[in-house]
Amino acid sequence: MTGPMMTTILSTALDVLPILLFIFLFQLFVIRQPVRNLRRLFAGIAFTILGLGLFLVGLEQALFPLGRLMAQQLTDPQFLMSGAEALDFHWTNYKWVYVFAFCIGFATTIAEPALLAVAMKANETSGGAIHVWGLRVAVAIGAATGVSLGCFRIIAGLPLQGFILAGYIVVVIQTLWAPKLIIPLAYDSGGVTTSTVTVPLVAALGLGLAETVPGRSPLLDGFGLVAFTCLFPIISVLAYAQLSALREQIATRRKPRRRNGAESNSKEVI
Repeated sequence: MTGPMMTTILSTALDVLPILLFIFLFQLFVIRQPVRNLRRLFAGIAFTILGLGLFLVGLEQALFPLGRLMAQQLTDPQFLMSGAEALDFHWTNYKWVYVFAFCIGFATTIAEPALLAVAMKANETSGGAIHVWGLRVAVAIGAATGVSLGCFRIIAGLPLQGFILAGYIVVVIQTLWAPKLIIPLAYDSGGVTTSTVTVPLVAALGLGLAETVPGRSPLLDGFGLVAFTCLFPIISVLAYAQLSALREQIATRRKPRRRNGAESNSKEVI
C-alpha cells in the first residue's frame, strides 16, 4: 500500500476507535456480559476499517475528480456554444447539465445499497403492499429532480433557503393529505438516499459546477446540492402514495358501477 493510502486507513482506524471503546465498555460495565466470538468480531472490525479507508481513497482518487471533470466538460464554453453565434452564460444554455444531473441522480439512487435494504424491509413489513421497485423508482425520481433543480440554483445563482423553504412547505401540505402509513417511510427515504454512492458524486458535481460557472463561489454555491437530494425524495414518495391511494379509490368506485350494470343487463335478458 502507498503512503497516502496507509495514512487514510490509519486515520479511519482512529475515527472508529472511540466507537469500539464505547461499545466494549458498555458491554463489560453496564450490560456485564462477556464479549462473544472475539475472533470473528475483530476480523469484522478489521474489514470495516479497511473498507472505509479504501472507500475514502476511492472518493479522492476517482469519484470527486469524475464529478469535477463532468462539470467542467458540460460547462466548457466550446461545448456551450455548439453552433451559437455568441456565448451567453444564461441558465437556459446549460440544458445538458440539467439532463446529466437528473440521470446521475436517478442512477446513483437506484444503486444505493441503503435504499435497497429499506425498500426490502418496507415490502416485508407491509406484507407486499409497498413494492420494492415502486419505492426505489419513486425515491430515485425525487432525488434526480432535486439534483437537477439544485444544479439550476447553482447556475442561476439563486439563494438556497428559498428552495428549501418552499420544498418543506410542499412536504407539510402533502403530509396532511398523504396516507398515514407511508409518512414515516417517506421522511426516512430522504436520509436513506444521501448515502455512500449518491453523496460523493452529487457533492463533486456541485463543487465542479460552482468552480466552472462564471461568478459562482465553490464555498457559497457549491454546497447545498445534497440538501436537494435529501428533500425531494420525501415529496416524490408522498406523491407516489397519494397517487396509489387515488387509484385504489377510483377502482373501488368502478366496481359497484360494473355490478349494477351487470344486474340491469341480466334483468333485461330475463
